[in-house]
Amino acid sequence: MTGTLFGYRKTRINLAIQENPRCLPVLLLELSIPTGKLLQEMGLGLVRIAMECEKRGGKTKLVDEPIWTMYCNGKKMGYGVKREPTDDDLYVMQLLHAISMGAGVLPASGSDSNNNSDNDVIADTAVTVPSTSSDGELTYMRAHFERVIGSKDSETYYMMNPDGNSGPELSIFFVRV
Repeated sequence: MTGTLFGYRKTRINLAIQENPRCLPVLLLELSIPTGKLLQEMGLGLVRIAMECEKRGGKTKLVDEPIWTMYCNGKKMGYGVKREPTDDDLYVMQLLHAISMGAGVLPASGSDSNNNSDNDVIADTAVTVPSTSSDGELTYMRAHFERVIGSKDSETYYMMNPDGNSGPELSIFFVRV
């Protein structure tokens, strides 16, 4: 599985889970934590995100639950909401389709950095992301995640390190209680 965290620094971060980098997301959550805050947590080391939802009647697949309570390293951080990808989300996924693992920043369209010769270039066209606000650059982190299904009410995604030496730096737990 491929997991992508992306968002503008001052806005909420999004989590997209895909079968592979070229597929549409099977899950897209908008998390209530600002992108900058999550990046700060990740800079401190191991991050564990727990997403909890309440059991309801019916046979809803775990990834189809609409609303989640979010905990980051044991602290309640608000909510996560499942949503359909917007055109902007799909554009970001298209820009990143060739990246299987990595982190970086994409300048927003209309930003002053577009005139800079240091921009990423694909076919002599500066790569930018659309921005409807003045939030600046889009930050992303993409990695291979190992999916572990505990039961119909629990799944975990472990970000795998390419060196294989240490354990996961990011774990995302989904549980229905």
